[in-house]
Amino acid sequence: MNPSEQLRAALAASPLIAILRGLRPDEALSIGQAILAGGWHLIEVPLNSPEPLRSIELLAKAFPHALIGAGTVLEPGQVKDVHAAGGRLIVAPNFDAAVIREAARLGMACLPGVMTATEAFAALAAGATGLKLFPAEMIPAGAVKALRAVLPPGTLLLPVGGITPGNLATYRAAGADGFGIGSSLYHPGATPGEVRDKALDFMAACAGTMRA
Repeated sequence: MNPSEQLRAALAASPLIAILRGLRPDEALSIGQAILAGGWHLIEVPLNSPEPLRSIELLAKAFPHALIGAGTVLEPGQVKDVHAAGGRLIVAPNFDAAVIREAARLGMACLPGVMTATEAFAALAAGATGLKLFPAEMIPAGAVKALRAVLPPGTLLLPVGGITPGNLATYRAAGADGFGIGSSLYHPGATPGEVRDKALDFMAACAGTMRA
């Protein structure tokens, strides 16, 4: 199974991507284990975290069944670094065709950040695996539904930013395939127990929205 297929399979099982901004390498395994124990399958470590490539390397080696990668990827050279560390997922806050092409060249799943239909179609034309709708605080569920109506069938749409257990179902009903969850799940200083409890809360919120 290639990373793109693994991304779709992981989202079908659990439509949640953990965004571990600020994660340190010394806590990567304990926090990662807490998230995976909560039923999640996808983890991204933003590159503006302390020693992110080391954390990605540790997570990728310890949890080969999960899809591990990086967020806040802004340049093609960073894609190569993440790949060398064992990451197979590239997530960006913006649309940059060069980043998408490099991820595709290396056989990695890529979720660029987009906000408009123009950006969405351009990202797909560049080879994006799916689309990160960011920031979701500025993209209501109605906008997700409108995008779903015009984008190619099967396009992965993942709102990121401000997603909580309380508003998740509304976005799912509008056509969202999954979500990136950041500070509502993890923040620097959070304990593995706290993270596990929040991971379980999100999974409980997803339970009634899972598609057959």
